[in-house]
Amino acid sequence: MAQDAAQQDSGEVAIVTGGSRGIGYGVAEALVARGHRVCITGRNEDALKEAVASLGPHRAMYAAGKAHDDEHRRTAVEQVMEAYGRIDHLVNNAGTNPVFGPIAELDLGVARKVFETNVISALGFAQSTFAAWQRDNGGTIVNIASIAGMSASPFIGAYGISKAAMINLTQQLAHEFAPTVRVNAVAPAVVKTKFAAALYEGREQEAAARYPMNRLGVPEDIGGAAAFLTSPESAWITGQTLVVDGGLALNAGVE
Repeated sequence: MAQDAAQQDSGEVAIVTGGSRGIGYGVAEALVARGHRVCITGRNEDALKEAVASLGPHRAMYAAGKAHDDEHRRTAVEQVMEAYGRIDHLVNNAGTNPVFGPIAELDLGVARKVFETNVISALGFAQSTFAAWQRDNGGTIVNIASIAGMSASPFIGAYGISKAAMINLTQQLAHEFAPTVRVNAVAPAVVKTKFAAALYEGREQEAAARYPMNRLGVPEDIGGAAAFLTSPESAWITGQTLVVDGGLALNAGVE
């Protein structure tokens, strides 16, 4: 589908971290459909190859590695600049949530891993793309946060804290990188991906009943939001967090 939609090259280029599946792939697909060239990153090279084949090799490339690895980030940015000569958009989607339980019992080593992957990697990619292209030429950054970062998130507290940091990082970068680079975030509720399967698998109907839209999110929902925030239609929006939650927040405080 993405290959058919992307007939005209916009001339713009994006990096989407964690882009081989789920939300990251949904974002990459939306950007390719708009005519952009995209580099997706991730740890699993086979999954990246499969995703690039689906997106269209004429529109996509990949850089394999761990988001929290400094060398991987440097190499990924260099490869994109070599291949395409520019990086207009960065979508920080790479994330991890390896623990489920109360933070009173949280292993601090695990907490550090969550922050390295979810927050430090996003800052690192932002610094690298800014230095390589965006400082002099402009562009956008979209950070994929979560509604877990906007209130208490029982049993996924480390993840929620990291996403709260991501929301504040968005504001800091937006303030510092203006006016040439716009920086915004998307905060999804539960999206049907392998990453979030533990939150709905085996009880999807029950989970969806909490949402006024009566369904969970799908990657395309977040892809559309990210595509908007990287587009000229959002040219006067920066430092904001767009909540994409199927109306879930409307139920706050409702018995």
